[in-house]
Amino acid sequence: MNRLDQIKFIDNAAIGAHPENYTTVFVDAAATIKSWQLSLFSFQWLSPEGQIKDLAALPEEEQPKRKGVEEKLSSAAPIERPVLGIGLMDNIEIGVGRAEFLTLAAHGLETIPVHIPKSNESDFKAFLAAIE
Repeated sequence: MNRLDQIKFIDNAAIGAHPENYTTVFVDAAATIKSWQLSLFSFQWLSPEGQIKDLAALPEEEQPKRKGVEEKLSSAAPIERPVLGIGLMDNIEIGVGRAEFLTLAAHGLETIPVHIPKSNESDFKAFLAAIE
């Protein structure tokens, strides 16, 4: 399931009010997760070593979110692109779509399309994936 062309991605509803303020880019999942480890929320999804937790190890409130993404993957339903930003410590924050991003990465997707604020484009240069 690491083929980008096998998944149908759609715009995230969270950008619907102001889509002109966002752009879609492809990020390197590993680099993004490494940066996101600095987030105050990463402990819910990542082990102390930075590995994505299995479903059973996720907090109870996060498990249905992971299951929902798993079901979409199984049924070939569209997946909303996550919305990323830059946090206070200059790390990546996953604003919306944490379950989508991390479940896709757990399935081996190395490149993930995301929305980022246009105002942060230069901050994401180190995280952009090379698309063939």
